[in-house]
Amino acid sequence: MTQMALAKALNESLRKALENDSKVLIMGEDVGKLGGVFRITDGLYKDFGEGRVIDTPLAESGIVGTAIGLALRGYRPVVEIQFDGFVFPAYDQIVTQLAKMHARALGKVKVPVVIRIPYGGGIGAVEHHSESPETLFAHVPGLKVVSPSNPFDAYWMLQQAIECDDPVIFFEPKRRYWDKGEVDTSAVPGALHKAVVARQGTDATLVAYGPMVKVCLEAAAAAANEGRDLEVVDLRSMSPIDFDTVQTSVEKTGRLVVVHEAPVFYGAGAEIAARITERSFYHLEAPVLRVGGFHAPYPPARLEEEYLPGLDRVLDAVDRALAF
Repeated sequence: MTQMALAKALNESLRKALENDSKVLIMGEDVGKLGGVFRITDGLYKDFGEGRVIDTPLAESGIVGTAIGLALRGYRPVVEIQFDGFVFPAYDQIVTQLAKMHARALGKVKVPVVIRIPYGGGIGAVEHHSESPETLFAHVPGLKVVSPSNPFDAYWMLQQAIECDDPVIFFEPKRRYWDKGEVDTSAVPGALHKAVVARQGTDATLVAYGPMVKVCLEAAAAAANEGRDLEVVDLRSMSPIDFDTVQTSVEKTGRLVVVHEAPVFYGAGAEIAARITERSFYHLEAPVLRVGGFHAPYPPARLEEEYLPGLDRVLDAVDRALAF
């Protein structure tokens, strides 16, 4: 076991992938000499050279388009989008080309491209730097969408994404970059798209992913002081979703609250609520509730604490669920 921050775990994961496979390339704005704005690629340019850690122009559509071409030639490009809000110039390349290439070729070609996107708020950033666009990509067939919540998962899930022959959108919770945790670099990781029960409980289930898992664990600890036993499920993957693990938890507790930083309206929580209601209707003791951001543009930094779901909003939803 090694104690490291989530950002360091990602760095070590990229280093391991570069060492293990000469076809792995890293591409993006400032990923080379600078080491990335969050220093996720720090030191890799020096150790692996400009032919494998490539500083690109400020042109997201061109970056992703080039990565698709490289993947078709047998490489495994790992693309860094500098901030979440910068991905939209590349949206057409991702959803029109990258997501459909395998099906368009009737399975004859593979496009093993990983697109890393730091996402979410909580760092006091300016406009276009605190978005949560995961549902836009999870809605698109042909894309896999994942997000780690802790350093252990960051280390292993990124390597699994790079090894995958399908395109993976890898969302990194930027406000958790400096959170530390234990990483076993010799472990046998679980399946990339398998949800994990992060805390056992009996009274209600909290489901979250990425930055909100920590909030839910804190909410469960606070609820325990009032005699309430909450189970926390770390979804880890937004496409595909491991509904079986969620269903098993809900049928034990009878109540479900889904928490994500993105707006509640048309968020991932809506799909989870609908599926669990279909699957577990007769086990539910209360309606499935959702907690998330507001259906509004992300606010200026001084207001983001009012926008982001926090402990109080999660516990309020738990209170409402338990009141039925």
